[in-house]
Amino acid sequence: MLRIAFHPIYAHPLPEDHRFPMIKYELIPEQLLYEGSISAEQIFAPAPCADEIILLTHTRAYLQKLKDQTLSAKEQRHIGFPQSPQLTLRELVITQGTIDCCGFAFENGIAMNVAGGTHHAFADRGEGFCLLNDFAVAANYLLQQRLASQILIIDLDVHQGNGTASIFQEEPRVFTFSMHGRHNYPFHKEKSNLDIELEDGTNDELYLQLLETNLTRVLQTVQPDFAFYLSGTDILATDKFGKLKISMHGCRQRDEMVFRLLKQNKIPCAVAMGGGYSADVKIIVEAHCNTFRTAISIYNL
Repeated sequence: MLRIAFHPIYAHPLPEDHRFPMIKYELIPEQLLYEGSISAEQIFAPAPCADEIILLTHTRAYLQKLKDQTLSAKEQRHIGFPQSPQLTLRELVITQGTIDCCGFAFENGIAMNVAGGTHHAFADRGEGFCLLNDFAVAANYLLQQRLASQILIIDLDVHQGNGTASIFQEEPRVFTFSMHGRHNYPFHKEKSNLDIELEDGTNDELYLQLLETNLTRVLQTVQPDFAFYLSGTDILATDKFGKLKISMHGCRQRDEMVFRLLKQNKIPCAVAMGGGYSADVKIIVEAHCNTFRTAISIYNL
């Protein structure tokens, strides 16, 4: 059975000009339940992540700022959200959701978080709508608990996972693979273990060819025993910020390729949704729901 992390706080309301990115988090499970792709028993609500687990990745000073609501105005601008206790709680819950997904992935091959993929968060600061780096925290937890010895992070959001790359720059047990827009945010890129920079207007054919070639090679050389997959839908041609020309079908083919390769290599995987900013929220929800539908089909869950 596919297990899915979702908590009502994922859709935590923000000031009016920040609410749009949050709407999808409640619409995705609603749509999957409505169409019968999943049942309510597959969904679990995570608890907040414990401080000692967060501190495997983030600095104590930064975590304390989040808890005490003492981020400066500049720090809040870099994050893109005004600070609030509920927003900090939301990030702690999302992070635990990704950790919990790891446990279910060991059992079933895959598990999915409706939110997460907050890859712009650094050890000591947040950026780009990301406060805590859930993949980094979960990866460090697996390493600390000796549940994995070699981890692969597959980041296919249109934006480079700069925070993730920075956090693991000196950690050979975590391989970071990011395929992203060359001319997109963040404009100062960090160095992942493998960065594939895509030109504006990249189409389905080239995108999928690059992904298959590079991911196949990475799996052969790195030989991970656990993978995280960030399945951002901001690669779509309809995305307001993406700059690529990927169709809905191409986006689904991307997910299918990742899942088939991971399953063939018997690598358990935790999935998070990442970004998606098409003007029509129905497009965002459909693309994210396709990721769940594809996982269910390939893993026979």
